[in-house]
Amino acid sequence: MRKIFYILTMLFFLPAAIFAQEEKAIDENAKTGFSFGALPAIAFNSDLGFRYGALANFYWFGDGSTYPDYLHSWYVEYSKTTKGSSQAIFTYDSKHLIPKTRITSDLRYVTEQAIDFYGFNGYESVFLYDSVATVDDVLSPNRMYYKYERKQLRFTTDFQYQLVDKKLMALVGFGYFNTEIAEVDVAALNDGKTEDLLNDTSILRDFVDWNLIPQEDATGGSNFYLKLGAVFDTRDNEPNPQKGMWTEAFLLTAPSFLGNDKPFSQFVITHRQYFTIKKDVFNFAARAIYSQKLSGDMPFYMMPFYYSTKRVDDAFGGSKTLRGIKRDRVIGDGVVAANFELRYKVLRTKIGSSNFYIALSGFADMAQVVQETDIDYLSVPAEYEYRFAGEESLHLSYGGGVHFALNENFIVAVDYGMAAKPEDGTSGVYIGLNWLF
Repeated sequence: MRKIFYILTMLFFLPAAIFAQEEKAIDENAKTGFSFGALPAIAFNSDLGFRYGALANFYWFGDGSTYPDYLHSWYVEYSKTTKGSSQAIFTYDSKHLIPKTRITSDLRYVTEQAIDFYGFNGYESVFLYDSVATVDDVLSPNRMYYKYERKQLRFTTDFQYQLVDKKLMALVGFGYFNTEIAEVDVAALNDGKTEDLLNDTSILRDFVDWNLIPQEDATGGSNFYLKLGAVFDTRDNEPNPQKGMWTEAFLLTAPSFLGNDKPFSQFVITHRQYFTIKKDVFNFAARAIYSQKLSGDMPFYMMPFYYSTKRVDDAFGGSKTLRGIKRDRVIGDGVVAANFELRYKVLRTKIGSSNFYIALSGFADMAQVVQETDIDYLSVPAEYEYRFAGEESLHLSYGGGVHFALNENFIVAVDYGMAAKPEDGTSGVYIGLNWLF
């Protein structure tokens, strides 16, 4: 732990001390020195209560010669809910701390009193969106059935070393996940209500009882993985590229010699392409993702993630992959996904010495399981077999958004997405930072 503390101190604070001098701007529009944006983190959920806290992104632009690209970025966030969930995030990103190397490091601790879980292989696991079967096979509302409690500490770092003309980079990275899992504390969520609105049936309990999830995985565990691959990047700028491509492909492996009880390996490739329709005003962005398990037995709690060089997100479904579709709705050993988005800047101006723009967007998101998780349903009671009688097909959502950008990099995003099928949910509103990709 002491070594990790020293490393984090270097990553998050040393660059600020080294580059604390502000120099003359290269041109009148370039931002120099430090810049930051901060927002309150506020949300509401009828089951979990209010989320409150704050987030901020700090940037160092130096003499402005790399603008709109920054020299160093620090992102911090801390928020809680009135029912006990919380998240603390600390991220550092720079191409200039180590020569010819980009380093992206992320430390976060997230507690979730009720994270989504709908089973495996997409539509094969039927989502009973109107009601769910209780243990005595009587249908009744239960908003907590498709959820479980998760506490997770994770630390990830990626190094991208320049090989050819700053476009082709070798990728080496690692990640550590410590996950604790339990059933939702229904008593705590019912506390203060005039009547109990939630019963205590649970998909996690059912899946363990039916041997669909091994007992040893039902409480979580620790996993350490390595990444090895390549990145090809020709974007004209990173915050909102007008042209170019950004492709990454890597092998993610969690071998037994690193202490993993269940070793596994996975291949992930993501391709993003950007097209200019009207220079600096109107552009089109597309992203395609393919992930496939190559070997081993991945614990179920390590499956609902999209691994990339930018960050690790819950997937597929939700704000970072399928807007409007319930979070983690599409889980399988292999998943293909795509996002298409039109982006139009309706206003560009200056606020004081800062550059500012407002952009509108329209999007379509989609995904499908193409490599199914091998599940033995023989132990499922006959009266519940209908729960796994679905057939996987394309999950689709669509919607629009508005983005407010300060100095090109601090971008507040408001997206509204709608699911095409009720089996995926209804809709969702997402308020956060940055374009999706």
